[in-house]
Amino acid sequence: MLTDINTFIMLDVGDKIPELQIDTKNKKTVIYFYPKDDTPGCTKEACTFRDLKSDFAKAGAIIIGVSKDAEKSHSKFKEKYGLNFDLIADEDGKLCEAFGVWQEKSFMGKKYMGIVRSTFLADSDGIIKKVWRNLKVDGHMEEVLKEAESL
Repeated sequence: MLTDINTFIMLDVGDKIPELQIDTKNKKTVIYFYPKDDTPGCTKEACTFRDLKSDFAKAGAIIIGVSKDAEKSHSKFKEKYGLNFDLIADEDGKLCEAFGVWQEKSFMGKKYMGIVRSTFLADSDGIIKKVWRNLKVDGHMEEVLKEAESL
């Protein structure tokens, strides 16, 4: 079980999530990693989570978004789209590495390191119950909600 964020093991189903800047005790937790604030796919994902927040709350779940963007960027992103959940600025990449989402990507023949869009659902004890990696945005948040409701 991973308990120290400085131990870089790719978290997966059955692992305990590390302590975050946000209180997750006794709450189901949706942690989603996205590449960049205010880009088309990331905005669509964030706005859908925003629109479904009350449904997640009824399921006893909180939503946390994570990217390597700075806090200032997150603040602008939240304000521009009325995002009603927490965003973590993982500028040093420790969370991205711990969750195994910082990977080599390829776009138009160029290789680079970046965040692979991924979502983790943990139960109220902080144990990861479901992982979605390299996902497509369309329909994803509704699938996460169904899983959260069934925990």
